[in-house]
Amino acid sequence: MIVLGLVGLFFLVPLLSMLDFSTRNFLGEGRTGAAWTALVTDPQLTGAIVTSLVLAVLTVVLMLVLLVPTMIWVRLRVPWVARPLEFLCLLPLTVPPLVIVVGLKNVVLWLNYLFGDTPYILALLYVVLVLPYAYRALDAGLAAIDVTTLAEAARSLGAGWATVIVRVIVPNLTTALLSASFIAVALVLGEFTFASLLNYDTLQVAINLQSKSNAQESIAASLASILFAALLLVVLSFVSGGRRRTRGRPAAALAVTTGNPAPSAPTAS
Repeated sequence: MIVLGLVGLFFLVPLLSMLDFSTRNFLGEGRTGAAWTALVTDPQLTGAIVTSLVLAVLTVVLMLVLLVPTMIWVRLRVPWVARPLEFLCLLPLTVPPLVIVVGLKNVVLWLNYLFGDTPYILALLYVVLVLPYAYRALDAGLAAIDVTTLAEAARSLGAGWATVIVRVIVPNLTTALLSASFIAVALVLGEFTFASLLNYDTLQVAINLQSKSNAQESIAASLASILFAALLLVVLSFVSGGRRRTRGRPAAALAVTTGNPAPSAPTAS
């Protein structure tokens, strides 16, 4: 308990200090919420927040559309590609973001030519950054279920490959999908290098610019982004726990009805 208390203080004290600084009234007595009000009234901050949230959604969608069918197909049809795929997905961990930006500069120019000078093209670059973390989360989810047996059972009943992936395997990956999505959202909300070097106004770029003119607003925006990520983590924990309890109920109900013990969960060899 002492260790947990010290760890809690280690995280809580800086957050409380940020809250204290962002609400302190330096021109008089008491507290003020002007810095927090600016999050929805300051056009620069508001626009940056909206841009980052849209980028987070786009990144999650692109990442899931790219990785989920690919990883399932590799496990079912071409398992010998698993190692090369893992290497490609983990490769961004070994390359600094600055180098990635420089290497993709020409790609960004083509994207600007095709889609216009919009910050939302950053979603394509963020997918590259989130690949290693999302791959690990999805790989753990796929390893926890018998993908081959599920696919063969669905195929024997006449299901097509699209039905196998969307209606049979994906529902069993809810926790892994939520974990990968949470990682992607957290990365996008905290990413600074790509947006800054490519001159796009995202949340972290706006916070950096705002810190030079109004430190209270920048601290309030930083704390709000941290609390938003923490809220997503809490929601993920509740959703994951609820699904685990729901999965255990049918087996328990079957045991009560038939008088036979519920089957135990398979153990990994």
